[in-house]
Order: sequence, then structure tokens, then C-alpha cells
Amino acid sequence: MSKSLLSPLLISSILVCFLIVTSSCKEETKANPEQVRIWEPYNDSAEVAANTDHENSRMQYKLVQSKVLDKNDVFLPLYDEVSKMTEADYESLKPMILEQDIYTIREHIQENRLSYEDLVLFYLYRIYKYELDNATTLNTIIALNEDVVDAARKLDKLKAEGTVSEMQHPIYGMPILLKDNINTLGMKTTAGSIALMDNEVEDSFIVKQLKKNGALILGKVNLSEWAYFLCSGCPVGYSAYGGQTLNPYGRRVFETGGSSSGSGTSVAANYAVAAVGTETSGSILSPSSQNSVVGLKPTIGLLSRTGIVPISSTLDTPGPMTKNVRDNAVLLSAMLGKDESDSKSVEAGPGILSAPLHPKPFTEMRLGALSTLMESDSIYKSTIEKLRDLGAEVVEFTPPEVKMDGFLSILNIDMRNDLPVYLESNTNPEKVKIKSIADAVAFNNADSLTRIPYGQALFEGIEADSTTAGELEEIKATLEKNGRMFFDTAMDKHNLDAILSINNYHAGYAAVAKYPALTVPMGYKKSGEPISLTFIGKQFREADLLSLGSAFETAMHVRQLPKGYE
Repeated sequence: MSKSLLSPLLISSILVCFLIVTSSCKEETKANPEQVRIWEPYNDSAEVAANTDHENSRMQYKLVQSKVLDKNDVFLPLYDEVSKMTEADYESLKPMILEQDIYTIREHIQENRLSYEDLVLFYLYRIYKYELDNATTLNTIIALNEDVVDAARKLDKLKAEGTVSEMQHPIYGMPILLKDNINTLGMKTTAGSIALMDNEVEDSFIVKQLKKNGALILGKVNLSEWAYFLCSGCPVGYSAYGGQTLNPYGRRVFETGGSSSGSGTSVAANYAVAAVGTETSGSILSPSSQNSVVGLKPTIGLLSRTGIVPISSTLDTPGPMTKNVRDNAVLLSAMLGKDESDSKSVEAGPGILSAPLHPKPFTEMRLGALSTLMESDSIYKSTIEKLRDLGAEVVEFTPPEVKMDGFLSILNIDMRNDLPVYLESNTNPEKVKIKSIADAVAFNNADSLTRIPYGQALFEGIEADSTTAGELEEIKATLEKNGRMFFDTAMDKHNLDAILSINNYHAGYAAVAKYPALTVPMGYKKSGEPISLTFIGKQFREADLLSLGSAFETAMHVRQLPKGYE
């Protein structure tokens, strides 16, 4: 490992074994891994104290680092591999990889300027460089695939032998990170909960699709515990298993968004080509916008949910989180496929992969702008004006007032019913002892300081909800109707391609309507906090949204690397 990578780690007293000869340290790592530590827990009390008076009450943290996860367990297995890359190697690879889209990276590989092994080691190097330094860690990586470097070498060998099909999917050989509620063989799937910290599972349907298309699974990332359906008013990006995820645009200054916090922060910091998140209501849109990355919440059923720790079988969906719209389409396309085990799964229509390669001309766009946002947000207003200057027809409108009564009951009753099904179908009862929400509540109460430092008000609410099955079905039907009315009134009247929102502001309406939403970086507030423009369209109009988003992204050139992670 290079001096440049080593230096900040030594400053943080992390890489203690580098105080002796590197080669002997490597041998010791292999012979006695339990005696070697490349990271040490630190006293985070000063960081916690510094956030005591934060103006955002959810950022008044009780802790930063995990009380149960030893980063040595995560980072030691690939330590020798990462040590082979020098700082000079890393710097030489930067122009070909950092902030580049998948098509550009693939071109470098095809022209033999870059190998799959180089690509994997580049991202691992960045992860080790920043995540093992307690001054820069985002607490985002909570598992690494120990076989990923070997898998990359196998792809290089196939390429050298000329046995790789020219028709391979663009995701082929691209390192991908997964939110840790997505089942993945060889890595635990915890949903951020200590109750699932030994949960060993088979691949989920979407992971099987990714692997079938040649993606390399790099590792797992932190999330808001139980997809932010555990505690009330608690920090987003916190889990008892992974600790507090931090935002690279302002560590302990800006929220990460949730619940796919690790997916958003890791993509923003260029820890992988892309990441997969999940959303019930805002959990892709929120962390994508907070971390200035592109996030897509697909139509319910476009992507399988089989093998994903659930909140709601009514509203849950995985989705892609990427640095640009082109990559978003690539990752989405690589996960598609009808899953017979998911009753809502459908065959995708054509055009998703190619959509951002053919941006819609602004002169052909018809978009809806919410009048309340035009009045309240200057960045949104100026963005709308720029769209008009580019030739887009933008109609300002006031949506109808619709009620969202009963939304929480959908989540409560669905999770009460869906979680036991997941646990029964996926977990080993010898390693995962809980079988229900009631079991999880009792488990957490047995050690509340470690397991639920912010309480578990939402879990307790699940148990207390008395909504009947009949009432639930009525709530679902009413909310779907109301959610669609919220958007369709203007869309139908003015023949709009999409409604324009901010971040996850209208994620709840899109959730109950089961409409897709694409969020794309729009700018940065005076404080430096990212803000995004969100395109919301009708069911299965993902290709249209990607085409719109690509045109917007190309014209605006907004995204910037977070300072300190260049």
C-alpha cells in the first residue's frame, strides 16, 4: 500500500502493522489474522458533543461508530490485495474511472487501457483510503465481497481468451454496491439490525439478474435500520449494526437521507460504479438528492422484491442509484426480469437501456411545475426558468388537495404480515431467532442501549395498529386513487410528460400512486447542501423519465464531487 494512502491511516493510528516491515506484516496477516488490526475504534464523544446543538434535531446524534461492527472483520480479508496498488497506480487510473460513466469505463477496458482487476482495486483503494481514516469515514461500507478481486481476474482471463460475447450487457464487469437489506450470497443481510447480524442467505432475484449480466458485487452498504421503519424522529442513516452514516458533502453537517443512505453516500464518494437502494416512500429519492446522485424509484413491479427484507409488499421496490442518468438506465436494465415469486412482477417494456442515449429535445417537452415550489424555492424557480429558456413548455399548476389518511397503516399491517414471511422463507432459525415484529421488539428491549438507542416507536406502533384486513384494502384503494389524482389532474389536462418536484417532497403521493420518480442533481444551496430536481411520471414510463433526465443533466452539468473525496 502506498505512502499516500498509508499516511492518513497512520495519523489516525489505524494501520499499526505498517510500523513493521510490510512484507512480514502481510505474512502475519495470513498466519494470524486475529492478531493484526488495521483499524481501531476511537472515542467519538467529541463528534457527538459537537452535534448536540445541531439545528436539525435528527442530527443530534447519540453515537457515530457502531458498537458491534469491527471494521477489521470487513477490511482485513482483502487487505493483501489492496496493498498491491501503489499511490502512483491509483493516480494513473483516476482519469479513466473517477466520475466516468459506464460506457466510458467499458471503452477503456475494451481498448486495453484498463482491466477489470484495475477497476475493482481502484474502488477498493478509495474505500480503504477514506473508510479506515476516522476523520473521513462515512461509515458506509459494512461488508466486502472477499471473492471480488478473483472474480475480476476471471473476467480479464475470459477477455484475453476472446471468449466474452460482444453482446454482453453494459453492466458486465462493473463493481456494484448493495443496500444491506438485499439478500446476497456470501455476505450477511442485516437490514441494519443486530437481530439479523448473522443472517446468511441466498441471492435475491435482482442480485441473480445482476450476476447473470456480469456485474461484480463489491459489497454491502449501511442503511437506516429496518429501512427507517424502527424509530421515530431518529437520525436517518443510522443502524445499530453499521452505526451512523455520514454525508460526504458535510460530515455531521447535512443529513444523508434515508433509508438508502449508504447507497447514496458511497456513490457520491465514488466507492463503486453504482449502488442499489430500496424505497417504500422516499428511501431512494431522499438519499440520492441529499448526496447529489441520480436515483430512480421504479413503478411497483418493474423490479422483483423477492429476497429483500420488506416493509410493505404494496409499496416496496428496489432501484438504481448512480452518478449519472446513463448509468442509472444500465443498472436498472441489468436487474429487470419477471419473477414468478413476486405477484406484482411484470415483464419490462423496451427502451429503458437506450433511453438516456437519446435525450428528449427540450422543444418537445411538456412539464408541470408546482406553484407552491415556484414560490418557496429559488433554485427550483431558476431551474424552471432555464428549462423554459431551453425551449421546454412548463405549466405551473396547483395540485388538488387529497387526503393521505391511513398511509401509516399500510406500512404497519404490511410489515406485520410481510416480515414473518421473509424470515420464514430466507433465514436460518439457528442463526436468526426472531420470527415476527413482536419477537424483534422483545429482542431489542433486552439490550436497549445497544440495540435501540433511539427507541423503537414505529415497531411498537406496528404492534398497536388495529386496522382490519378489510379496512386496509379500502385504505390502499383510496390512497392509490388519491395519489394518482394528485398528479393526473394536471398531467391529463395539459398532456404533460412529467411533474417536476424537489428531492423526495412528493414521494408519498408517488408511492401510493405506484408511479416512478427520477431525481437528478439540480444544484447546491448556499450552505453547500445538494438539492435535486425530481421527475414524476405515470406507471411504467421509466424510459421517458430517463430521456427527460438525460437531457436535463446534459444541459445543466450540475453534479460536483464532494470536497475531500476528489
